Amino acid sequence: MKETVLKKFEEVFGDTEGVKVFFAPGRVNLIGEHTDYNGGHVFPCALTIGTYAAARVRNDKKLRFYSMNFEQLGVIESGIEGLKPEKEADWTNYPKGVMWAFGEKGFQIPQGMDILLNGNIPNGSGLSSSASVEVLTGAILRDFFGFDVSNQDLALIGQYSENKFNGVNCGIMDQFAIAMGKKDHAIFLDTADLSYTYAPVKLEGAKIVIACSNKKRGLGDSKYNERRSECETALAELQKVVDIKSLGELTEAQFEEYKSAIQDETRVRRAKHAVYENQRTLQAVAALSANDIALFGQLMNASHVSLRDDYEVTGIELDTLVEEAWKVEGVIGSRMTGAGFGGCTVSIVKDEAIDSFISQVGEAYKAKIGYAADFYVVEIGDGPVVL
Repeated sequence: MKETVLKKFEEVFGDTEGVKVFFAPGRVNLIGEHTDYNGGHVFPCALTIGTYAAARVRNDKKLRFYSMNFEQLGVIESGIEGLKPEKEADWTNYPKGVMWAFGEKGFQIPQGMDILLNGNIPNGSGLSSSASVEVLTGAILRDFFGFDVSNQDLALIGQYSENKFNGVNCGIMDQFAIAMGKKDHAIFLDTADLSYTYAPVKLEGAKIVIACSNKKRGLGDSKYNERRSECETALAELQKVVDIKSLGELTEAQFEEYKSAIQDETRVRRAKHAVYENQRTLQAVAALSANDIALFGQLMNASHVSLRDDYEVTGIELDTLVEEAWKVEGVIGSRMTGAGFGGCTVSIVKDEAIDSFISQVGEAYKAKIGYAADFYVVEIGDGPVVL
């Protein structure tokens, strides 16, 4: 891939003098969905697929961007000064947002850049192509301008840029999983205080398979912000009767005891998901460390049911992928992953069942939905690197 992006960079920008190549992974969340902005735990891992960039510093204030994933858009230009989100800037609002956020945090970017991207994460899939671009941009800026920022800082700056520049009220999980990725480990992260541990993921005789529904969605215009505000309202109602800072502090029993304080049946279900999903995540990580992959799979399945029935973020595409996966012998667990409303599912599948899983689920999905899903057998990889 390094040669591919360098060759294209030369084609688009004339030469490759002063160019460096960078990589940041995508991520998948194994369990703990819509808990990250509710003060709960998440359990994501970085992938070996992600976003590559060839980049160099310019002698002026001009920014020139090119993506091999959106070649029809050509070179998109802007300047390093007066950065603001613009509809016509399209995907470049993500790297521009990070440049703006660096400035807001006291790291002024002195010169413009030429940046060419090529991602092998499916766009809009829920594997965090946007967060991958954000962390990647941060890594580029740190390298070229010598900013003293850690990988954890890159995650926080990426989240800040997505919240404040791009207007998506996302939690910290995506950027954190990408910036802090570690090969063959998932990250057990407490989003309330950013304490984390690495947990080895040993799937003897099984692999992680991602199914992309190919239903496109945009986070900012989905019901993501709506779900978030339903949880915030439910939390405020609960705080009248119990001393908590977040839904993630409650056990299932405490939730059942206090839930009558929530004034609306829909909000009860939203809050229930946040509380129960957090507890499932704690149980799942314990199961993994005890080598109980069967229990881990059962908790994944229960997570999907809760996301479907209580949180209502799945939709027919994701439900079809998961319900068909559950029918295949050799599937240990399957659930939607990411924000929902399209995007991907994540399944743990025994090695000998992978081919039949892909053909059975793929055929059933196409018959019901009318177009094909894509399947990726993935490995867990490291965080951002200079290649």
